[in-house]
Amino acid sequence: MGAEANWERLVRATLRRERLGAGAHGQPVSGIAGNVPSSLANNLHIDEILRAADEILEEDANVSRILCEHAYSLAQNLDPNSEGRGVLQFKTGLMSVIKQKLAKREGGAIDRSQDIARLQEFYKRYREKHKVDELCEDEMKLRESGVFSGNLGELERKTLKRKKVFATLKVLGTVVEDLTREISPDQAERLISEEMKRVMQADAAMSEDVVPYNIIPLDAPSMTNVITSFPEVKAAVSSLKYYRGLPKLPDDFFVPAARRPDMLDLLQYVFGFQKDNVSNQREHIILLLANAQSRLGSISGNDPKLDEGAVHIVFSKCLDNYIKWCSYLPLRPVWNNLESGGKEKKLLYLCLYFLIWGEASNIRFLPECLCYIFHHMARELEEILHGQIAEPANSCKSESGVSFLDQVISPLYEVIAAEAANNDNGQAAHSAWRNYDDFNEYFWSLQCFQLGWPWRLGSPFFLKPVRRAKVLLFPTGGKHQGKTSFVEHRTFLHLYHSFHRLWIFLFMMFQGLTIIAFNKGNLNLKTGKQLLSLGPTYAVMKFVESILDILMMYGAYSTSRSSAVSRIICRFLWFTFVSLLISYLFVKALQDGSDSIFFKIYVLVIGIYAVFRVFLSLLMRIPVCHQLMLPCDQWAVVRLLKWLNQEHNFVGRGMYERATDYIKYSLFWLVVLGGKFSFAYFLLIKPLVSPTQIIVKFNNLSYSWHDFFSKNNHNALTILSLWAPVFCIYLLDIQLFYTVFSAVYGFLLGARDRLGEIRSVDAVHKLFEEFPSAYMEKLHLSLHRRKELKTSGQNEELKKFDAARFAPFWNEIIKNLREEDYITNLELDLLLMPKNSSFIPLVQWPLFLLASKIFMAKDIAAEYKDSQDELWDRTSRDEYMKYAVEECYYSVRAILLAILEFDKEGRLWVDRIFDDIKESVRRKSIQTDYELSKLPLVISRITALTGILRGEESPELDKGAISAMQDLYDVVHHDILFVDMGGNLDVWNQISKARADGRLFSNLKWPGDPELKAQIKRLHSLLTIKESAANVPINLEARRRLEFFTNSLFMRIPAARPVSEMLSFGVFTPYYSETVLYSIDELQKKNEDGITTLFYLQKIFPDEWKNFLSRIGRDENAADSELFDNSNDILELRFWASYRGQTLARTVRGMMYYRKALMLQSYLERLSSGGSEFTVNSSVLSETQGFELSPEARAQADIKFTYVVTCQIYGKQREERKPEAADIALLMQRNEALRVAYIDVVENLKDGRTYTEYFSKLVKADIHGKDKEVYSVKLPGNPKLGEGKPENQNHAIIFTRGSAVQTIDMNQDNYFEEALKMRNLLEEFHCNHGLRQPTILGVREHVFTGSVSSLASFMSNQETSFVTLGQRVLANPLKVRMHYGHPDVFDRIFHITRGGISKASRIINISEDIYAGFNSTLRQGNITHHEYIQVGKGRDVGLNQIALFEGKVAGGNGEQVLSRDVCRLGQLFDFFRMLSFYYTTVGFYFCTMLNVLTVYIFLYGKTYLALSGVGEAIQDRADVLDNTALNAALNAQFLFQIGIFSAVPMILGFILEQGFLRAIISFVTMQMQLCSVFFTFSLGTRTHYFGRTILHGGAKYRATGRGFVVRHIKFAENYRLYSRSHFVKGLEVVLLLIVYLAYGDNKGGALSYILLSISSWFMALSWLFAPYVFNPSGFEWQKTVEDFRDWTNWLLYRGGIGVKGEESWEAWWDEELAHIRTLRGRILETILSLRFFIFQYGIVYKHHASGKDTSLTVYGLSWIVLAVLFILFQVFTFSQKASVNFQLLLRLIQSISFMMVLAGLAAAVALTKLSLADIFACILAFIPTGWAILSIAVAWKPVMKKLHLWKSLRSLARLYDAGMGMFIFIPIAIFSWFPFVSTFQTRLLFNQAFSRGLEISLILAGNNPNTGI
Repeated sequence: MGAEANWERLVRATLRRERLGAGAHGQPVSGIAGNVPSSLANNLHIDEILRAADEILEEDANVSRILCEHAYSLAQNLDPNSEGRGVLQFKTGLMSVIKQKLAKREGGAIDRSQDIARLQEFYKRYREKHKVDELCEDEMKLRESGVFSGNLGELERKTLKRKKVFATLKVLGTVVEDLTREISPDQAERLISEEMKRVMQADAAMSEDVVPYNIIPLDAPSMTNVITSFPEVKAAVSSLKYYRGLPKLPDDFFVPAARRPDMLDLLQYVFGFQKDNVSNQREHIILLLANAQSRLGSISGNDPKLDEGAVHIVFSKCLDNYIKWCSYLPLRPVWNNLESGGKEKKLLYLCLYFLIWGEASNIRFLPECLCYIFHHMARELEEILHGQIAEPANSCKSESGVSFLDQVISPLYEVIAAEAANNDNGQAAHSAWRNYDDFNEYFWSLQCFQLGWPWRLGSPFFLKPVRRAKVLLFPTGGKHQGKTSFVEHRTFLHLYHSFHRLWIFLFMMFQGLTIIAFNKGNLNLKTGKQLLSLGPTYAVMKFVESILDILMMYGAYSTSRSSAVSRIICRFLWFTFVSLLISYLFVKALQDGSDSIFFKIYVLVIGIYAVFRVFLSLLMRIPVCHQLMLPCDQWAVVRLLKWLNQEHNFVGRGMYERATDYIKYSLFWLVVLGGKFSFAYFLLIKPLVSPTQIIVKFNNLSYSWHDFFSKNNHNALTILSLWAPVFCIYLLDIQLFYTVFSAVYGFLLGARDRLGEIRSVDAVHKLFEEFPSAYMEKLHLSLHRRKELKTSGQNEELKKFDAARFAPFWNEIIKNLREEDYITNLELDLLLMPKNSSFIPLVQWPLFLLASKIFMAKDIAAEYKDSQDELWDRTSRDEYMKYAVEECYYSVRAILLAILEFDKEGRLWVDRIFDDIKESVRRKSIQTDYELSKLPLVISRITALTGILRGEESPELDKGAISAMQDLYDVVHHDILFVDMGGNLDVWNQISKARADGRLFSNLKWPGDPELKAQIKRLHSLLTIKESAANVPINLEARRRLEFFTNSLFMRIPAARPVSEMLSFGVFTPYYSETVLYSIDELQKKNEDGITTLFYLQKIFPDEWKNFLSRIGRDENAADSELFDNSNDILELRFWASYRGQTLARTVRGMMYYRKALMLQSYLERLSSGGSEFTVNSSVLSETQGFELSPEARAQADIKFTYVVTCQIYGKQREERKPEAADIALLMQRNEALRVAYIDVVENLKDGRTYTEYFSKLVKADIHGKDKEVYSVKLPGNPKLGEGKPENQNHAIIFTRGSAVQTIDMNQDNYFEEALKMRNLLEEFHCNHGLRQPTILGVREHVFTGSVSSLASFMSNQETSFVTLGQRVLANPLKVRMHYGHPDVFDRIFHITRGGISKASRIINISEDIYAGFNSTLRQGNITHHEYIQVGKGRDVGLNQIALFEGKVAGGNGEQVLSRDVCRLGQLFDFFRMLSFYYTTVGFYFCTMLNVLTVYIFLYGKTYLALSGVGEAIQDRADVLDNTALNAALNAQFLFQIGIFSAVPMILGFILEQGFLRAIISFVTMQMQLCSVFFTFSLGTRTHYFGRTILHGGAKYRATGRGFVVRHIKFAENYRLYSRSHFVKGLEVVLLLIVYLAYGDNKGGALSYILLSISSWFMALSWLFAPYVFNPSGFEWQKTVEDFRDWTNWLLYRGGIGVKGEESWEAWWDEELAHIRTLRGRILETILSLRFFIFQYGIVYKHHASGKDTSLTVYGLSWIVLAVLFILFQVFTFSQKASVNFQLLLRLIQSISFMMVLAGLAAAVALTKLSLADIFACILAFIPTGWAILSIAVAWKPVMKKLHLWKSLRSLARLYDAGMGMFIFIPIAIFSWFPFVSTFQTRLLFNQAFSRGLEISLILAGNNPNTGI
């Protein structure tokens, strides 16, 4: 009973809650309806009934009881056995409420026979109470009064109330109707009168919101949504109607009464499409057609018709991929003559395609598979159309009915799901299972027609794989169908295979430059002959490529096209023949000399082949030649050559650009390559020639170890140690030159585009008067009136005209800045631009421009003694001072005349004074006619007057105003006026008489006109603000936004079209479980320092916190606790904090600015449209209050803009009552246009078995503040078969709308002023950007997390550099910009018909976003970049977050190396585009890795020279090793490594957008904050994850978390994260450096060693200590002690089953080894580990004990010593558990062993040549050997376990980790002793405000976090 009572209390509480609004903490109220289980949720009627019961509980509990009972009976009918999850609890709770609570309201028994009568009676009472008829009439009157009447707010309230009332009436009527079915018809007729039936039916027709709809109410009439009245929408709806010739639908086919049957109804019946899929696509198609029509021009008439052109545009774009697919196969499209069928046939095919696409689920990733399905279904449709009556299609029929999903999609889904299940959660080799691309590419050949129609499920294509089995060393693949076209083998050879032209070019150039260098730069005949050796090099490398072609296709031969296989074999045979021939001829030519016949034949063959290759390259790669050769494709020879030269797939055809673009990026690369090869020749290769020649000649060099390799080979290893690092730098320095040159080029491009011209608030002030005209030119529609003013030269009128139209937009921008708390109320008043006053004949500028100008002008006038012209010239030098003076002049006159309207003499006086002033100005005698030094007196009197007039009229103020006027009169006459009154004596006498009689100014008219009141307030401000507003706004973010927006007005932007004609677009945001809205608990939760997130935000954003307090009406010094007393303040606080984090709430607010901008633009356009632009008063234009409530503006915005957030697990979160679900619901309530898509998982029981169904659902907020389901499309199964994010996007993409879609991540932001430019940006789709129309518009990002910490700043600057300057160059001139994530704008139709906006195959597509760019480029798309618009973006702010993010990106790039997309782009781009593509994608990461490898190669080379003794031997003979070559090489590597060259783009970006001085300061500040340490550390992160991914796999999505990093990261956590990626590698470098220092030949002394090793030391120390340098409170002593305790506990805890790596070292160690799974991986790890054996081999021969002995005996003895040490280790680590009974004996053995070791060491030192130095050298030797043994052993883990050595290895590994940890920990502990180090670090990491706050917090907290220490 306890559980039941709790349930009752819960239900009762929810019933009692207020239905409208939010709970105490701002979370939306769910009510009892929110408890309906998901298995019952398909019947939405239950939810609606319970909602109505909830609402009317207080009015009539019996009626509420009746509704609850009916809901119970519905639930019982749906699930009589309560088998669904949660159904039993729901029924139990609901029944208990019915019986025990609601029934007690009236006491006594319940008479159910009276239920219908009670419902009827209540129905009448409810109608009367809410005055339903009057409610409708009032709404209609308001609606008919016009949208500009100012009643928009009242209209909105009336509409909302009517909707709620009618929704409840609808439920009551439906329940009455249901209950009458349970009684006899006669009884029902007696109970319900005909009149009552009519009333109920009429009311039901009014409740349009009961029938859910998304944007257009198609299935129900609507009074409030005016979209259906738009002519283009009417025409689109009409165009889909049933046309003559379509088969008749059965009579029992249901069509809503609100609309007529249409084409989609026919297709639904024929193919069994789901009802909601049909509804969704009906709206989708209507919106596409309506928007296409609106761009062609408006249509009119009562029955508007769609243009044929609009239909053709949509049809040709949507079916373009199908048409290309048919052309490629080749295959005739399903239509014979489309034109004869007219637009109806096109629309029918269009509807069919989108219905297939809308229900295809995961098959949407297979665009050509969709083409295949469409092709066959369209054929079926053609046959059905020949009949008179519609019949179900055979392909979709089954015994259970007609279902497209079950018969067509599910078989495909099942085989894809089976393959996905076989990938072992991403751990299986890519070659072991078919991914999405494999399935799709099967449809690239006519072979796909073997699948038949309906599907032949016995085809090998549908073969489901046998699950993989695991054996001892590596898993084996089960039986499965082969891959298609390409196999993603895990190997670095992909880099050569995909970019072989680059490697051939680099190797041949290196060979050529080396030959030239060895010939001392002489280009003579001898050199020329030697250069002919390039021929065999080229031939052999092409042969290697052909071998790779064969190897890389292994696993796909059985399913690939025969032509593709034939091509590979032909190429292999050809290059085998060519390489053998050329190599043979070259060898013979070398043997026989240059005069031989072989030499001549060789030259001839090389020449012919070179000409042939050049010709082929021109033919295939050069744009002009390519286009000229297109007609030659009919020749078989040309087709054969093309086929042999490049793969002919469905994608990747026509990969060329126009000639001008080709020339631009070719010249770019010629400059880069020129610099690179000059550097390589003069600074790398040439200096090494002489040392090499000398070393080659040395014979009998003495080695200090036993030498195996260097006898009689000209000291090859020595030469290799010299040349290897130089060659590595040769390979990677092209990246360096690209970085520098692209930065310079990007800088020049940015300067050309006028970026950074307005980079300060001072520039905003100075250029403000140009903004209105710039805005009108760029962002406003072209107006006829403006053109007239411009051509007629009426500049002042033009200025007023522009200002009037600019003002509402500027003011809305400023108001939004205030709402976002970036500016104060005072700044708001100063920044607002007043509307043009009818009183003043000039533009009125914002007060922040004119503030204090009057006082400055007054001082100038008082002091200036020269002529009037010079005085005016002096005043006019400051434009805004001039404007202020003129405005004051006109304002004073207008105000005085207005208040003296009923005072004849007073008006006479004003006219006379101002006429005299005019006359004095005309005569240029103003200084003689007036005493200007007394102007302050006049200003003071006018100020007093305006101060009084600002208030509301009262007797006291009337008297005060009269007195002020009289004072003004006296001052003017007695102190100012020198004018001779003789000329107008009568007038002055009349005025004087009135003054004497007391009549003058006695009858003032108090200002009542709002415009006049505003003018008085403005004048008062002008005359009283003495402080300069030069720093307004003060907030840096507000400044940045205004600077960027105003700067963009002067950039190149496409002309704007009216909102009605703009391209429609949507915004799409994937969300999983990140933070939606910070809760109060999260904001108040303290970290170990006592710091809360709220405190942190208050210190980081102090001015915004004060503005927030001011906005909610609180004192700026109010304590936090005061806010918690008010639920509204709590909600506002949560939003304020969330808007400063990386939350979904921030993203939603930003994206909804698009709708707000469109509503404002549409609202003002309609004001100015149709000729009314001549008559509409500018004041009306400025008054934009209520534009958001205008039905027409909202409807227009909804047609053009949609926002879908795909919250994948929202249904689960809602069911589990997660706060995220409540917050998402709250966001929907606050944003009516927001739609949420999610995957609903419904578990049902059928026949005793549980089965799960998946639905893709779209919900919106309803009028009751709850979710309303709009669409529910059943899926064939779990949609998550691949990567989570793209699958999440894919399921919801069907709910998006528009021609374009902007992909936005949930950590982004947007700004209102940027949203105003969106329609301009969309016009870029129709601008000229090259050979092809753009398919993706790249958009600039602003990283808003840069102020959080120094690390965040580094990341922000790095990211900003890439998304601005970097992408600018990638788009133009290089033409290789891809999609790097958000916020790019996609051509939506192009992409949804070609596989979507991302790829989703498991692991290979982990960097899912960039594949959209690859796919777009391969399918002949065009990607551009635009910087006049920006979107906010959050980035990771802590080192661990950044490392995880960079690890994810680097791992993703490693997977890209293996992918078919990169391979095809690398092979199909022309040479220069291929270079651009390589060095800006995978090549960047490979060069990064090579950069690190260069350090290793150099140090191992030095170690070889030192340990072998050969270095010293050579140095003794000739001083050739300390040459400039190595110095140059190392210096280049060093500069690249520490980020000087990589920082060039950042520096130039700073200079461009901040100015030179600020850029230098920013860069120096970054260096002082150790940015070089950070970037060097990142180098290691990228290298580790990129290399390991290609070697072993293991790339995965790494959740970084997007919170504020204000906590201290424990030592053990850092160690776990960085141990293998940085610490091990850093210690290896340290070891190499120590060995080089100890044994190397350092005759140059310390300086020489430092110069050669400083970069390596810098890298090693950065890798070892950066995580602790950048760790908050990393050097605080108490935390260091705590960290040590935590680390030792973690290290020694043995763990067990289920223990995570964070808790136990053993569990973590096992996780770290998980990536070594395959035999190939084990072998590679073994090979790589062999390098550590060089230390022991070299060092043991350096011992004093070894003497001059170089025999292997010495090395053998060292292994004996190592074996003894291992035995001792086993003794000392023997398991205590196994020796409980022998502890005394064990300790005795250990003690004896220890004593024997000490005695042996002492004896060896005393009796032999062994020294203490030798002992330390042994440690230096054995540590890397032990690590090598350990590394090899763990790679063969299964074998070690079989040999029972695993426990010993684990103990050894623990010892190594303990040693490494101590090596790192000791310096940290030493620095922690000094308190100033911690203080310095805090200042380094965080800005000053937070540093102060942190210290204050520690004092206030009493240091409580550490009291236990």
